[in-house]
Amino acid sequence: MGMNEAKEHLRAMGLEERIIVPEADTATVELAAQALGVEPGRIAKTLTLQHGESAMLLLTAGDTKINNAAFKARFHCKAKMLSPEDALRFTGHPAGGICPFGLPAPLPVYLDVSLKRFDTVFPACGTAHSAVRLTCEELERASGALEWVEVCVLK
Repeated sequence: MGMNEAKEHLRAMGLEERIIVPEADTATVELAAQALGVEPGRIAKTLTLQHGESAMLLLTAGDTKINNAAFKARFHCKAKMLSPEDALRFTGHPAGGICPFGLPAPLPVYLDVSLKRFDTVFPACGTAHSAVRLTCEELERASGALEWVEVCVLK
């Protein structure tokens, strides 16, 4: 699971050549930024949050955190991160490699406007040793995002 499904998804979108597999670990924003030689904000971290009895994905810039009031106003619930085990169950990707590509079943995906500061961003690609370089428009299309939201603030 993980990389193969994400790679196949990106191949179908014509984006497979954008996948990067550095030797260094990319499991955290800091490690990914270092391995890819980019600023932490350009790492598109994927948060797996509770959504009723299921999950939702929120992709945001690596230098942000959830603004709880804005999240609650937009989604009418508190932001509750799923455990790594539940995140794996819903996404098919392990912690450090969670991304919106190649999911076992569709999940609602939202993109935070904090990502729009950058011409390209780097979400994970199914493993803790992978990333994919995408423009925000490509990320929106490849992720099947429902909409852009403003629920995060700079750390």
